[in-house]
Amino acid sequence: MHKPEAKVPGGMLGIRHVALFVKELEACVSFYVDMMGMQIEWQPDADNVYLTNQGDVLALHRVDYVPQAQQRLDHIGFVLNSIEDVDRWYDYFVKSGVKITESPKTHRDGSRGFYCLDAVGHLLEFIYHPPITKSLT
Repeated sequence: MHKPEAKVPGGMLGIRHVALFVKELEACVSFYVDMMGMQIEWQPDADNVYLTNQGDVLALHRVDYVPQAQQRLDHIGFVLNSIEDVDRWYDYFVKSGVKITESPKTHRDGSRGFYCLDAVGHLLEFIYHPPITKSLT
């Protein structure tokens, strides 16, 4: 790998934008708005919706197919403010019938998180991770 000659500029706060291809746009929008409290920031047409939580932007783009070989997404991570928030989100999703793929687990570094699926099968992680949380608050 080529090392850049100039110093890497500072100021990056983290990943603030994710764009997903989805076949079932309405179901996906409903999950993120109704279940997670995001708001529609912009909907330029019937096939594209941009959601926000006043800090991040999640773009959903309707397609007739979901690309398989071109791009593979592992998961989308949502940083939470505390360990207690992890358990509150977990309980809320369980009570709401959201598919949980991994129950909350506390790691040696003090982080705690769990995994679930959104309405169309994207893997989501909800995590409290002290270094990330401290940098955002």
